[in-house]
Amino acid sequence: MRLKPFKRMQVWDACSDALITFDKEGMEDMGYIIENDVITAALTCQLDALSDRVKVLYRSRAVGYTWPAPYSSAEGSPFVKIHLADGQSLHTRLLIGADGQNSTVRTAAGINNIQWSYNHVAVVATLQLSESTENNVAWQRFLPTGPIALLPLSDTWSSLVWSTSPDHASELLRMDDESFVDAVNSAFWNSEHHSEFISSAGSLLHSAVSLLSPSGSSTRQLPPSVSCLGDKSRAAFPLGLGHTTEYIRRRVALIGADFCICRDAAHKVHPLAGQGVNMGFGDVASLVHHLSRAAFDGQDLGK
Repeated sequence: MRLKPFKRMQVWDACSDALITFDKEGMEDMGYIIENDVITAALTCQLDALSDRVKVLYRSRAVGYTWPAPYSSAEGSPFVKIHLADGQSLHTRLLIGADGQNSTVRTAAGINNIQWSYNHVAVVATLQLSESTENNVAWQRFLPTGPIALLPLSDTWSSLVWSTSPDHASELLRMDDESFVDAVNSAFWNSEHHSEFISSAGSLLHSAVSLLSPSGSSTRQLPPSVSCLGDKSRAAFPLGLGHTTEYIRRRVALIGADFCICRDAAHKVHPLAGQGVNMGFGDVASLVHHLSRAAFDGQDLGK
């Protein structure tokens, strides 16, 4: 299991000399690249520490939901009923739908989800670097077919996210390991897409902007080269936009709802900026804040 802070970002274009870097002397870490297993292990450890208050139903699956009436009555139940595959049922005042982009909670609740396909595919992999380095830079290069990013996981390993066309993605997945590694190195180092015309136009624009707002120039670093592919780490997933029309369904007050939608069940974004998981964490933090406030005020968390 690996995680690594990064202190600098370098983004550059394959067709020109355009380059931008993000760093600052003495600045703390810009962020962390964390393998999913690390996050899962941390969550499991926290749940184990709360075992006297939280029960986790592993290997269980929800197959249906019964919603309470829009307006509670004396004989009506205020609870959402969750039907499990093993025949059991659960009752709750607040159902949180954090079950991914194909959320069954969202679908069962009849919440519309706006979707748009980018007709691009992200090829991901874990890659070993040719040499051990400090490896604290996040690299991203814009190719004609889409951006490719190499994100540090340790001194010797990095995570790849390569956004490209569906046909090219299929080709990358069919390659043997050695050819795939060569393709990655070529994508970061090859200058075949470089255009003198685009570079000249970019230089003129940069000169004009510099006259209006002088600033220091970005220092170009060379990205690391890759030596091998992590075992069974290569995969791909389609890219698209997704956004639910409602995050909550109000019954009476505040944020209270029969259910709440968050994380990928609420929104799906392009991995270009690496903000998908951060947005999900933000959803959870906001939900915890509002639920804590409602509990402190003695409110029904399901309203």
